[in-house]
Amino acid sequence: MPPKRLSAVFCGLFLAAACSTPGPAVTPSTTAGEEALTASAALGEYSSLDYCSLVDQRKVLGGGNAVKPPLTSFEFCRLEFVEGANRYTVTTGPITSGQDPNNQPYEYDGPLPEGVSVQQSTFNEATACTRLLTFADGIRLSIAVTSDDTAPADQTARCRIADATVGSAAGVISAGQVGRLNLDQRSWGRVAPCAPLDQHELDAAAGAETKPAPALSGHSCIRGKVSFSLSVGADTTPGATEALGGRQVQVTTSGAFCQVTTHRPIPGTPDRVEQATLSVVGVDGAPENATCAAAREVAVAVFPKLP
Repeated sequence: MPPKRLSAVFCGLFLAAACSTPGPAVTPSTTAGEEALTASAALGEYSSLDYCSLVDQRKVLGGGNAVKPPLTSFEFCRLEFVEGANRYTVTTGPITSGQDPNNQPYEYDGPLPEGVSVQQSTFNEATACTRLLTFADGIRLSIAVTSDDTAPADQTARCRIADATVGSAAGVISAGQVGRLNLDQRSWGRVAPCAPLDQHELDAAAGAETKPAPALSGHSCIRGKVSFSLSVGADTTPGATEALGGRQVQVTTSGAFCQVTTHRPIPGTPDRVEQATLSVVGVDGAPENATCAAAREVAVAVFPKLP
């Protein structure tokens, strides 16, 4: 696989936060005597942040109609709605940091908390509109809008919705109404994802000299060639499964990656499940079955650590 393609896949699977290059923080100017708002002051503890609390549906939907209740995951909120003949998906989150050459200045004309600015991303800009609510410490909240109609002509509508979502988040933050996740005692949202990767059984698959590196949002971790993420998804009918690490799992491949995923029902929420996904990237020229063999070994070591 060409290096550029592999890099794009890696970022897509292993989170933008981990693929950003560390660099100086973006610090918007502030008015004398007023304190610039940092991400931690605005959002509280990142690992318990309810991203859907930042989405005021009345502001975001406009004249549209929600398809289903918003999906509240550990690192994002996903809202789907229909407006006219088009279906839109608004994803709020995750939070990221570091330099990204795709991020450019943007003149947002709505009110913002002191020290907060908005950027735009040029990544996939023909089919998605992405805004970044950037706090005084350089930490960014990503807001991305896509639609079934991927024509460039629909970009105006996608960006209008993205700006409305920025306004929603800014309003919630200014009003001090940011919510927290309500997790049951056995929820995987309470798991520190780097802890299960910090064991010698993973040295061969991840690399003996590698160390776990957590994502900023607190629900995913990378160690060398291995990533581990925890999320919430729709309860869909699974494909072929097998038993690994005491759980039923699905093993799939995507490019140079082999993924192993298992699910946990959420009490009182029949249409949602918690997901734990392990992913191993193969080295150039490595056969697919060798990469999946390593992924299965990782699953046997990691999944028993889940509640």
